[in-house]
Parts: sequence; structure tokens; C-alpha cells
Amino acid sequence: MKIGILTSGGDCPGLNAVIRGVVLKGTTNYNIEFVGIRDGWRGVVDGDFFPLTRHEVKGLSKVGGTILGTSRTNPYEGPRGGAENIAKTLYGHHIDGIIAIGGEGTLAAANRLWNDGINVMGVPKTIDNDLRATDYSFGFDTAVNIATDAMDRLRTTGDSHQRCMVAEVMGRHVGWIALHSGIAAGAHVICIPEVPMSITEIAAQVQKAHDRGRAPLVVVSEGFTLTGMDEAFSDKGLDAFNRPRLGGISEVLAPEIERLTGIETRATVLGHIQRGGSPSGFDRVLATRLGLHAADSVYEQAWGQMVSLKGTDIVRVPFAEALGELNTVPIYRYEEAAALFG
Repeated sequence: MKIGILTSGGDCPGLNAVIRGVVLKGTTNYNIEFVGIRDGWRGVVDGDFFPLTRHEVKGLSKVGGTILGTSRTNPYEGPRGGAENIAKTLYGHHIDGIIAIGGEGTLAAANRLWNDGINVMGVPKTIDNDLRATDYSFGFDTAVNIATDAMDRLRTTGDSHQRCMVAEVMGRHVGWIALHSGIAAGAHVICIPEVPMSITEIAAQVQKAHDRGRAPLVVVSEGFTLTGMDEAFSDKGLDAFNRPRLGGISEVLAPEIERLTGIETRATVLGHIQRGGSPSGFDRVLATRLGLHAADSVYEQAWGQMVSLKGTDIVRVPFAEALGELNTVPIYRYEEAAALFG
């Protein structure tokens, strides 16, 4: 059996650990031959493959990024895209199936290809933790740790100047990173997409913290919407899957907070530093386990499914269970954090 491995969508700490886990178990236990697919679905469309052996994956569990490269290519676009052309490309290279490591967009494409007759199985990857059918995705813990560390640093400069600091984190349309990092950093307000707030409500919490002698910290998820906004703030156009590129809501909030409270306010967009660097210990273990179970799934030809974390166990679920709806923050989780606001 010959299997291609790709990483698609945004990069994420732990991708290399998955690749290592797949290759080590697949070659040792099942005598599977692996090829790396460069730059996500683009490599599938272009037939850009290279041998992937134990030598290429040695020592990768602690290395951030992805040795395969990634992109946001849609495999159904372009003259060489589409299931029929991809099937011919895979057949010409004697590739029996694909392990697709990615988030919502990647797995949606994998599901479509599976329905069109291509052997594909998935490994969930997203720092946003927005995929259903898995309790946590690798990369999320690392992103929370990075964001928490950055906020700790913002707190010290905020305290020095008695400023309000607004920290914007990733997450797209769910607020998991904002919620966890905000709680960890002791934020005075946490703004997430699941719970719209008015600027006056945010300013009131900021003023309350300031009146207690604190330098207020506001944590906002990039997909947060103010009460009355129809959609999340975006001025960066669309990605390859026609989804808006989010980011910049903190720059909208900061001047309004300062206007309403009179407190000097600064905005910081943490951005892609949340994706970078070495994965945390938790993410190294989770990513490796997912890779090991992905090798089992391929050997057992469990196509059309993804490996998933349920409690402390790795299980398999159909693509359809992970798609269609986002894994949003339950209101009770937000209410827990709200007790700490102000």
C-alpha cells in the first residue's frame, strides 16, 4: 500500500508530530509506503510528491510548522482540479489513498473527494478548536499558552501606564482561544463570537476594573461581533474557500473604549504568533496519538472518516459528523468566566 500525506489550511503546532506518528507506525507495523504531498491540496492537483520515510520524520515531534508545506488551495478549482483528474494523478503515481491533516475547509474538501470516489481519511487540525466530533484539536493548547504569555506581558505594560489593553486572538467564529487564554490571564472582559456585546457593556466592565485600581485587560476573539453587527469584522477579502479573512476588531474596539471611558487604550493583534513555534507537551502527545491511529485507519481502510479525541480515547468518526456545524462555546462556559469580569 502506498499512501500520500498532506497538511492543508493554516499551519499549526503539532502537524509534524502527526506526520511522524503516521510514518513510524505505518512503516514499522504495516509495511506501508508513504509519500509527502507538498503544499496541501495544491500538491495533489499538481502531482507534487516525494518519498516520506523514517529518515525524513526523525525528531519531528517537537518541531513546529509542517515539513510538507501547506496552502489554502481548493482541489476542485483550476484546470487540473476535480475528482476525476485527481484520481488519474493518484493512479499514475500508484497512490492508494490520502491522509488529509487539516481543519474545517480541508476536511470538507476531503469529504467531497471521498463522496466522489477518492480514498481519503482525515486528522483534525485547528488552533481554533472549532471542529465538532472531537473534544480538542492539537494546536489549540499551544495557541492558548502563547496567547496567555502575551497577555501576561501586556498586563505588565498596562499596569505601568494604567492603560486598558485590548488583546485580539484567533478563533474565527468560535471563542475557545479567547475564553481559555482570557481566564488564564485574568482578563476583565472576554468578548467571543457566541455572545455579542454592546460597546457600552464592554466599556462599563473596563471602567469597573479601572475604578478598582486595575489596568483593564480586554480579550477579544477575531470573530466577535458587537451588538447590532450583522457579521464579524473583515477588511482583508476572502480566502480560497470564499470565507472572509477575519482580524482587526480590536482596532475598532480600542478607540471606542477610550472615547467612552477616558482611559488610554491600546490594541494588540496577536495574529500568527499563535500558530508558530514548538507545540506544547499536550499537543505533542495528542498529535502523535492521532498519527498512530491514522496509520491503523489506513491499514484497515477506514476511508471517509477522521480520527478524533473523545475523552482520553482516540476514536473514528465519519467526516459528516465533524462538518456542518461549528464546535461553539456553550453559554454555561462563558457564564463561568463572566463571574470574573470587571
